[in-house]
Amino acid sequence: MKRIIIYLAVIAVTITINSCKKLDVPVESQYVKSNFPVTQADYIALLGTMYSNLSSNYAVPYWRMQELSTDEAIIPARDGNFDDGGQYRQLHYHTWTIDHPNVSGVWQWGFGGINNCNRLINLVKASGSSTALKTSGVAEITAMRDLYYFFMMDLYGNVPIINTFPVSDLPPTQSRANVFKFIETDLLSVIQQLPSKTSVAATNTLQYGRPTKEMAFALLEKMYLNAEVYTGTQRYNDAVKMADSIMKNQNYSLDARYRDMFLPNNGPQIKETVFAVPYDQQIPGNQFTRFGFFYYLAPYYGFNVGLSIAMSTTHEFYNRFNLPGDARTNTWLLGPQFVPDGNGGFTSQPAYYPNTTTQIVITPDLILVQPKPMDVGNTIASQSEGIRSIKYYPDPNIIQATRLNSNDVPVFRLADVMLMKAEAILRGATATTVNGQLQTPLYLVNQIRARAGAALAGSIDLPSLLDERAREFSWEAWRRNDLIRFGQFEVDYPFANDPLSMNKDASRRLYPIPATEIKLNPKLVQNPGY
Repeated sequence: MKRIIIYLAVIAVTITINSCKKLDVPVESQYVKSNFPVTQADYIALLGTMYSNLSSNYAVPYWRMQELSTDEAIIPARDGNFDDGGQYRQLHYHTWTIDHPNVSGVWQWGFGGINNCNRLINLVKASGSSTALKTSGVAEITAMRDLYYFFMMDLYGNVPIINTFPVSDLPPTQSRANVFKFIETDLLSVIQQLPSKTSVAATNTLQYGRPTKEMAFALLEKMYLNAEVYTGTQRYNDAVKMADSIMKNQNYSLDARYRDMFLPNNGPQIKETVFAVPYDQQIPGNQFTRFGFFYYLAPYYGFNVGLSIAMSTTHEFYNRFNLPGDARTNTWLLGPQFVPDGNGGFTSQPAYYPNTTTQIVITPDLILVQPKPMDVGNTIASQSEGIRSIKYYPDPNIIQATRLNSNDVPVFRLADVMLMKAEAILRGATATTVNGQLQTPLYLVNQIRARAGAALAGSIDLPSLLDERAREFSWEAWRRNDLIRFGQFEVDYPFANDPLSMNKDASRRLYPIPATEIKLNPKLVQNPGY
């Protein structure tokens, strides 16, 4: 199996007590020094909860907050179906409220992960394990806590800082700049205790989906690239330094085929993965096929289960996929459809609607049907509206009961490290030489284009770099982050015949603190505009 045991189950220590007469029985239902894990395998199992929590929400609720609020993904209603109380409309139009289900659910997910990491740090520090295991264990947990904090800082901005367990007092809101500094200081304090990617496949398999030095460098690079947004201070040279710290490790390289990174059998063998969230049929959370695939094509991909047929992208976003020979264009379904070849490509055999000889044709524009809001209707023709993504290639092992995909979902990968460096240089940082090569923005962009088979660029500026990021990282949960940094988050992309328009208020660059959390903790201060 491609997964290590950490992702197959969440450790649960239980005990059945059949009598309450003897009260001095040995403690077995919680960890104490006498029963604490002592081997590396024990530690992997112990820390499983912080990874299972991450996978549970990353690829659906968290992803929706980052993508459905942009031009990159949309879930229109279809004759009332898939409206779900208007929550997807609210994300599209930027009209979400303080009680939106994703706003509250993702907050609870993120801070649940943070609190669990604090709990695990206490356990490891109090254990009787060796100093080396304690040190590496605390470093791993700390880096994961910082990743959760980054998600919360990016989405909500001003959030509380909690680094103790249990929490003795209600934590107050901290400024985004303070949270940024906390994450930065935290990461730098443990980065040298984290492992680094090696040339040994077995070692990399054990590290896969867990923090490494390079994961910490990538997280810091992302923070420094966005530092002006988060803190008001530019940190572009620091972003370049973090990129170089990763690229100096020659065990990372761009994979030869773009498609391979997103197939159902992706995993530790992908050379450019810096950090990914593993998924399979036992690890719930990846349901891209369920929400974004075109139902009538399912039998051609080796399965036949009920799918939502709803999620697609906007025509405006897809227009950026305009480079001749670009393999990334093939991650979208548009126009006449053909039978897939099972390896990310297509044969010349037409794919037909069921029980017909009519070829399936997917059209780009979503045409709203009045009076229902953001509704395109639910005829065969309207179901075929909307460009679908198969970037996370449909998993033939998907079943009706769960509709799960086995595709691991990247969080950081080398291509992002390279394009972040290119952007930092375009914004004023100094170009640097890595492994004997002066890495200019044009050089870095053309490395990415060459891998995709696209025509090389003759020049590069910030607008064209944003388009390159759109092509390279579509549906990887970075579009909102990119658009805010480029000042384009409020750009409207209206439907035909749409009586509504996007709320262009810049306060929407932050999500609100959930209403339920403010009721529970009066020390939390609501973000401006809510």
